[in-house]
Amino acid sequence: MDNSHDYVVRLRRVDACAVSDALDSLGLTGVVSGVPQTSGEGRIAGRAVTMKLGVGEPPPGPPRHLGTAAIEAAGADNVIVVEQRTGIDCGSWGGLLSLGAQLRDIAGVVCDGPVRDIDEARALNFPIFTRKLTSKTGRGRVVELGTNVPVLFETVTVTPGDYVIADRSAVIFIAAADIARVLEKAEMIAAKESAMADRLRAGERISEVMAGNYEHMLKR
Repeated sequence: MDNSHDYVVRLRRVDACAVSDALDSLGLTGVVSGVPQTSGEGRIAGRAVTMKLGVGEPPPGPPRHLGTAAIEAAGADNVIVVEQRTGIDCGSWGGLLSLGAQLRDIAGVVCDGPVRDIDEARALNFPIFTRKLTSKTGRGRVVELGTNVPVLFETVTVTPGDYVIADRSAVIFIAAADIARVLEKAEMIAAKESAMADRLRAGERISEVMAGNYEHMLKR
């Protein structure tokens, strides 16, 4: 039974910090800190459709613009994950791609590489997370080496179909094999924090609410 849509729905209800705590509790990795949201508003989550860019010759077949295959492979439950680690200052994503992705209801894009046409993405309110912006085209500089292949996002290897959550705290990748237990733990952590917040609003002293409970909340 394919539960991937339900997992995406649940992942969108928690934040990156709860997921990060869940990964810590389970001894898992996948957190990439310090990747700002450069367009769009709010958290995104979904399954990864990947795109690998680099130098050299593109795979055999009809010529195509980078990113188009990823967009056509993705939909509302997906986040596109882009690797462009060449060090070349040129766009790994651009304005027409943002429009095409938005028209397919794709949740957003996370890029390990420069993005251009960011004002167009902002006008569309299309979510993009990246460390680098540029005006330079990728044409004649980089090629698409593969779509839906394993990619490296900073220190994390991302496999197509892995889960992604991104907000202003972090970009986090979760292996598909781990998503059920990570979600269970993240939801438990979020529920505990919500109950603590309710106690604070009810007038309890913060030292009483957080004494012991917070330090040990990752335990069942």
